[in-house]
Amino acid sequence: MAIEKALLLIADIGGYTRFMRQHRFGLAHAQDTVARLLEAVIDASGRFKLAKLEGDAAFFYAVSDDATPVARQVADIRRAFLARREELVVDRMCQCDGCMQVGALTLKFVAHAGGVAFQKVKHLTELAGVDVILVHRMLKNDVPVSEYVLMTDTVHEQLDPALRQLSLSLEHDFEGMGRTATHYIDLGTLVDTVPAPAPNLLRKLWRKLTLELRSLKYVLGFKEACQGFRNVEIVDAKQP
Repeated sequence: MAIEKALLLIADIGGYTRFMRQHRFGLAHAQDTVARLLEAVIDASGRFKLAKLEGDAAFFYAVSDDATPVARQVADIRRAFLARREELVVDRMCQCDGCMQVGALTLKFVAHAGGVAFQKVKHLTELAGVDVILVHRMLKNDVPVSEYVLMTDTVHEQLDPALRQLSLSLEHDFEGMGRTATHYIDLGTLVDTVPAPAPNLLRKLWRKLTLELRSLKYVLGFKEACQGFRNVEIVDAKQP
């Protein structure tokens, strides 16, 4: 397989607190909520292509050795995420945990540029290589804030100087990768508000109907909700 230069970007949704295993409606609605947010994230990904969905995260890539578009794409994706989150809050008609915690959901990013091997399997493109492993290792990090973009030197050095001044350096020892220089920007310090949509009863009723229909397979137990989600801890109700 040929090695090509690529930008690697993972958008990861977090913010849910613990859910009890018996709370089937809450878990089913959390599954659908994350799916709707990921749809908005994917629609705003621009030149980046979706490599795969990974539970509550989306893994993107762009074949290029120019990392300058990363900052703009992160901004566009975050704006789309915030707008969809506001819609879900305004249209909420359910009091379960999966719906009530929507407003607390956050989005973080990890970004890296390196060599990637591409393998096509039918209509899917699989990415392989050390740099793919590294960008996934970056999801488990020591960044002290919940909303951020964490990047390696290969991305950081191509940022606009004004953005580089906002970044903080943080060395990590990623599993199997050794000491790695990284930099992060606290997205919570950036003003990026989106107007809340005006309330609309018909839209709320339609969203409630589609929520229940999309969640039905999880409520009935045909599929297990929130499987593969990194940021939802499911525990047994009998545990403290």
